[in-house]
Amino acid sequence: MTETTTTPHAATRLSPTPPELGGLGLFTVLLAAALPLVDFFIVNVALPTIGADLSASESVLELVVSGYGLAYAVLLVLGGRLGDLFGRRRLFLGGMAAFGLTSLACGLAPTAWTLVAARVAQGAASAAMLPQVLATIQAATAGPRRARAMGLYGATAGLSMVAGQILGGVLVAADIAGTGWRSVFLVNVPVVLVGLLLAARAIPETRAQRPEPVDGPGTLLLAASLLALLAPLTEGRSAGWPLWTWLSLAAFPFVAAAFYAVERRADRLGRTPLVPPSLFRLVSLRRGLVMILPFSIGFSGFMFVIAVALQQGAGLGPVQAGLALAPLAVTFFFTSLAGPRLIARYGTRVVTAGSLLQALGVGLIALAAWRSWPDLGVVALLPGGAIAGVGQALQLPVIFRIVLSEVPSARAGVGSGVMTTTQQSALALGVATLGTLFLSLTPGLGMRNALVTTLLVQLAAIAATGLLSLRLPRTID
Repeated sequence: MTETTTTPHAATRLSPTPPELGGLGLFTVLLAAALPLVDFFIVNVALPTIGADLSASESVLELVVSGYGLAYAVLLVLGGRLGDLFGRRRLFLGGMAAFGLTSLACGLAPTAWTLVAARVAQGAASAAMLPQVLATIQAATAGPRRARAMGLYGATAGLSMVAGQILGGVLVAADIAGTGWRSVFLVNVPVVLVGLLLAARAIPETRAQRPEPVDGPGTLLLAASLLALLAPLTEGRSAGWPLWTWLSLAAFPFVAAAFYAVERRADRLGRTPLVPPSLFRLVSLRRGLVMILPFSIGFSGFMFVIAVALQQGAGLGPVQAGLALAPLAVTFFFTSLAGPRLIARYGTRVVTAGSLLQALGVGLIALAAWRSWPDLGVVALLPGGAIAGVGQALQLPVIFRIVLSEVPSARAGVGSGVMTTTQQSALALGVATLGTLFLSLTPGLGMRNALVTTLLVQLAAIAATGLLSLRLPRTID
């Protein structure tokens, strides 16, 4: 019998032996991990075309982006819990099938509001599918195989965020069979069909040994907390910051406190809360989550700002704007592949080195924007983008691995749900904060100075990640 896990909690409904995730199964779950992140970013470059075709206002176009992100973030932890309860393979297949159907609905949407509704449903489908990826890796791998799988997951996550904008630009410009912007959604359908065939064959069933019921009050309060924070931040600028945005932000700390109180009480009474407070006693999880926040805020803010600056300021088309990020994507991918070996040799100090390299790369991008504006493109951005990609690749996969390193397999779904919720919320916050800063500075400072200023602010987030990395244990399992 091949040993695939070090904990007795990973059980399978098909066999009493521990489940094993083979190479084809790992490829399939990584394919599924890429889809939600690609779709978070792929729509950015298509928004102008969507607006013209569907006669959509700026506020409705914001909902096309934020509706997906909000549904995705709010339901991620619940998706992880349902996988623990009903079986991760089952939720994975159902979530992937729903993702394909909602992608088809997005691509065929006749009106802007129909598209918004389909995007919200697509975000919910992503929340059912994605937590099962990390939970399956956690439950069905062990030792060096798990380290390699987590490294590949981190590489996939980072590369998907960059590739989304590149692919979006290419598809819109290609106008395949006259589909225009619709192809950025329709392209998911054949990918999902292939993924479902592979998943049915190659992904083992895993679930918590002792199924735990869904925490209704906790689910509702977590959803209310995230909506109270993210809805006003993502919609506030385009809506002109009406009264409801300020009331929502003011309510956030009270709703979050109520959520924590309910979860803590459930834990004390021996019930099973949605997010067990005891989970945060794991030092690796707690410190890793804190590091995800500044990293993801800076990353998503950078991606949004650079896309706007290159298209509206430097006058590049969607394809050229996307290809300007190609050096970052290439160096990220190849550095991620070397990540497990670097961790084995140097420990978590590679995260500190990565933050220094990322800071250097972003600084070079800011310098290029200052000196070359508006003649920005692949050549001007190549040095900074390439170095930043190396730095990011030395951080993100390692942080993911740190967060889940001590989470027991029985709670793999909860742990992965908490981590992806943190990441998704931070991605939304990055667009809301750095994006709003950039767009607010542009009228007064001009786009070049606004871009440089925003990049310098991002350096503060990179510095925070680097400083936090010094508190990590030198080695991880």
